[in-house]
Amino acid sequence: MKSDKKYYSISEVSKMLNIKEHVIRHWDSIDPKTKKLRVENLSIRTKGGTRFFNKIHIKNISNLISILQDNGKRNYSLNLASKILTKNNARKSLKYNNIEDIKNANYIEYIKKLKK
Repeated sequence: MKSDKKYYSISEVSKMLNIKEHVIRHWDSIDPKTKKLRVENLSIRTKGGTRFFNKIHIKNISNLISILQDNGKRNYSLNLASKILTKNNARKSLKYNNIEDIKNANYIEYIKKLKK
């Protein structure tokens, strides 16, 4: 597969992550009871309903797989895994708000290494 592609189809993602397409569709579908997406930010849909995945979506699916299926065992419910995934994404986005924060964090890590 080309690495310069921006969007991938569900079959390409399925082959990349070694997971069946219907599982991805289930995770990316609307729960009939709550009328909400089961897991947020897993794909982009066209008006016709075709799902496309970029690198961020693929990383989210990969993280979801690792949360749900550790050593062949199912660890959490899909609801809980979704909450863990969104909480981890929120933490990463809040950690560094801009370039200055990243520079300061790198500087602090450098100082800590020097002290050791």
